[in-house]
Amino acid sequence: MEYVIEMCGITKEFPGITANDDITLQLKKGEIHALLGENGAGKSTLMGVLSGLYRPDDGVILINGVAARAPVEAAKLGIGMVHQHFTLVENFTVLENVILGAETVRHGFLRMDAARERVSELSRRYGFELDLDARVSDVSAGARQRAEILKILYRQSEILILDEPTSALTPKETDDLLRVLKELSADGKSVIFITHKIDEIKRAAHRCTVLSKGRVTGTVRAADTSVERLSELMGIQAAAAVTRRADVDRQRTPVLDVSGLTVKHAVNNVSFQVREGEIVCVAGAEGSGQSELADALIGAARPASGVVTLAGQDVTRADIRERIRAGMSYIPEDCRGQGLIPGFDLAHNLILKTHREFQRRGVLRRGEIHARADALIEKYGIQAARGGKTLVSSMSGGNRQRAVAARELERPHKLLIAVGPTRGLDAAAAKYLRERLISERSAGAGVLLVSSDIDEAMCADRILILSGGAIADEIKPGEYSVGELSLLLSGCKARRDTA
Repeated sequence: MEYVIEMCGITKEFPGITANDDITLQLKKGEIHALLGENGAGKSTLMGVLSGLYRPDDGVILINGVAARAPVEAAKLGIGMVHQHFTLVENFTVLENVILGAETVRHGFLRMDAARERVSELSRRYGFELDLDARVSDVSAGARQRAEILKILYRQSEILILDEPTSALTPKETDDLLRVLKELSADGKSVIFITHKIDEIKRAAHRCTVLSKGRVTGTVRAADTSVERLSELMGIQAAAAVTRRADVDRQRTPVLDVSGLTVKHAVNNVSFQVREGEIVCVAGAEGSGQSELADALIGAARPASGVVTLAGQDVTRADIRERIRAGMSYIPEDCRGQGLIPGFDLAHNLILKTHREFQRRGVLRRGEIHARADALIEKYGIQAARGGKTLVSSMSGGNRQRAVAARELERPHKLLIAVGPTRGLDAAAAKYLRERLISERSAGAGVLLVSSDIDEAMCADRILILSGGAIADEIKPGEYSVGELSLLLSGCKARRDTA
């Protein structure tokens, strides 16, 4: 049998939008098949249909020649899916998460020794470096990704679906994941991975199906298809390089001054400044202290020592609201968990933090709220089926990220803190957001990027390399190639002048 998966004429509609329109997708045994498309193209919905999350409105799904008639049949027929937002239990260990729901029990007791042996064997086989006894809350995004894949392999799935698997990974972790996918393919397992990163497709995929606005625009051999052609099929232009300013006036006023900041077990005596009209990127491998540093700067975590000054005001002990009033805007990495309220509509999410401006005698002015939403939807290209009335919970991850960016960029601010702001965005949206960060700098705002993404780091004026919770180095992006920066950020290479 040539195909292990055949999706023929799949159509899936939601209120006000056709997410998948007569889509055909075929997967061969042992194939790595990429599913490429811009945010809102219908990629995740199509895989949700395949994995049993959604029932299609029309079309047929054959798995190894067998028609899948009910959502539960997908798992029974050997399909496993790793979602973009991990589904692990934070307080459980890695091992407990891997076997959760597939435990081996004898006489009412868990056989953990047998499970540990089997999981350890799978880890060794695919070169995973995992502490099976570590709590998931204490491990990196890359380790969580590997744990999710182990969950699928533990259940003996032969068909793996990975939704934006590298969106939270460092360059080295991405290399490791692509290596694992190739090994899975060599073992006869079939892989579909959803992505908007064309370079990853060229490096790992055999074939690629491209979606645009819910329809298939082409299925091509990855090795024989140029980056320009893939971009054309997506309906976007290739991303252009952003422009950095050669030097920043050191006499400009600091909008953020961090002195001796220490966060218990994570950040150690960190000091730096962000000036007006400057983009500074704090970059490093996952687990280097970036998240804890960002939490301390926005007021979500209290430092053990040190001073944080925002626009001349000591905010070291201030809460998040006080820092917003002092002139801070904040784009979180996890827009689903921190930036938006999924049960609210888009219009009301877009006025969070500024809702008092839309009140009269304690009553929200709905007309003004929706007028503002319409303006931001158009300006930032947010795809929302019902405009401002769209529930955020029904929007794709990339469009949620656009919504958070729109709200934070449009608020008056002196300092913008952005943590992985282009995570989950397609090439066109990521390029647009990087250009907006450049515009913020040109308008005189200070921008602090906290990121492990090379493309994000490259738009900064200065990069501070964070390693082991301390600033190990300060560099200018223009002095290094992308490859050298990748090694620096992963901690695998010293500066040329100190090597």
